[in-house]
Amino acid sequence: MTVIIPILGDQLSHELASLRGVNPADAVILMMEVMEEATYVRHHKRKIALIFSAMRHFAEELREAGWSVDYIAIDDAENSGSFTGEVRRAVARHRASAIRMVESGEWRVKVMIDGWAATFGIPVKVLTDDRFLCDILEFQTWAQARNDLVMEFFYREMRRKTGLLMTDDGKPEGGQWNLDKENRAPPKRGLNYPEPMHFTPDEITLDVIALVEDRFGAHFGILDKFALPVTAAQARRALGHFIRTALPDFGTYQDAMVTGQDWLYHSWLSPALNLGLLLPLEIAQAAADAYARGDVPLNAAEGFIRQIIGWREYVRGYYWLEMPDVADANALQATRPLPEFYWTGKTDMLCLAEAIRNTHDHAYAHHIQRLMVLGNFAMLAGVRPQEVADWFLVVYADAFEWVELPNVLGMSQHADGGRLATKPYAGGGAYIDRMSDHCGSCRYDVKKKTGYGACPFNALYWDFLARHEQRFRRNRRMVNMYANWDRMKPEVRDAYRNSAAEFLETLEPAAASWAK
Repeated sequence: MTVIIPILGDQLSHELASLRGVNPADAVILMMEVMEEATYVRHHKRKIALIFSAMRHFAEELREAGWSVDYIAIDDAENSGSFTGEVRRAVARHRASAIRMVESGEWRVKVMIDGWAATFGIPVKVLTDDRFLCDILEFQTWAQARNDLVMEFFYREMRRKTGLLMTDDGKPEGGQWNLDKENRAPPKRGLNYPEPMHFTPDEITLDVIALVEDRFGAHFGILDKFALPVTAAQARRALGHFIRTALPDFGTYQDAMVTGQDWLYHSWLSPALNLGLLLPLEIAQAAADAYARGDVPLNAAEGFIRQIIGWREYVRGYYWLEMPDVADANALQATRPLPEFYWTGKTDMLCLAEAIRNTHDHAYAHHIQRLMVLGNFAMLAGVRPQEVADWFLVVYADAFEWVELPNVLGMSQHADGGRLATKPYAGGGAYIDRMSDHCGSCRYDVKKKTGYGACPFNALYWDFLARHEQRFRRNRRMVNMYANWDRMKPEVRDAYRNSAAEFLETLEPAAASWAK
């Protein structure tokens, strides 16, 4: 009897648990391109092309390895347009006796899968996704033993578990767990920023690009110069390139922003990682090995590894711990519509315009652009967090809900009320000026606090603190901010709040059709 093994678009790994211990002669692998997934939000064209191309390449690799692959392309005439519809057709087509698969990465897909056994009348075995270093139950056990979900403590557990950057006597390499204070240098003039490795599209990818342009041409973004890795072999070459050319300076300048420089020292490996083309331990071990060889400094290796085995694993655990309720979280009661310029890039605020241009062109922006520019502005302006989350899910090639939603609702928008982050990541123009070269070429004056021509971040920052004073004044990490507010004269406070109100009146709301 035939076992159907569905493999989803973010499970493109030969090490997948559902493939282990199975005789290929007794199984059919089912891979599906479905309209339901491409359009539940209107994903960036580059994101759709990446996923479809990577899926098609992976299907060919599986066939070469001896597996029977039933691949449903999105333009197949019989395509039902949904996961459940395609599994139903496959069960009938292959007279399947059972379904065997790895757990989904997203809540809404889990809900679908949970209903399959009753719908199809055959057993459905769902396996733990052991590509992650911390499974869902392990994280829940860790979280239940604590009052606060402090990522730093979780990260230390992952360091001990993996042995990465640990000495033989069980201590962190260099004597410190976290070297983040060494990773906040502003950009220097004349630095040579290496680009990630680019890959020329092959025939499969070119076919997918044409298909996406035809079927999803009205979606956000462009497909010009598509060059992302779409196979594990390409992704490993991209990893090696990053380790050699960019990781040595990644740590020091990971928070920097430079006009016209889209990558700086960042890896842009997250799409490959989140699709399964690379595994987290594989990436983190490569960085640790580079440190051991003396090729990169400790602050670079530690900062990069922390993102992979610390933050990434942490937000995945948080997602499954808090869903589904966290998806509707809005602790700050923000109601403003997302501004139209998030889609068009038409704003005179250069930091925002640069981040949106990069996002539009590459389906990419690095973590500080996402958190302290795009996310910070939305939170200060009081944008409804679900609209912000939808935007982030649409526009980034590495955005899957399990990683995107905690980062946006929890860290970026503080919509969960501080469950994930102990204070809101709010900042004024001074932070952006310190960490970038944007302000020198911006129409707005970052040194001017209020009135015409002043950087809007300045007034928005203080207006945000004033609006939420009752919530944040007793936050120990915000004592100094409110002490500064208390020292201001009443007319200065009024000027900040009036300037913020005047600026917010100029924001045009985005059309609902952009995201859905």
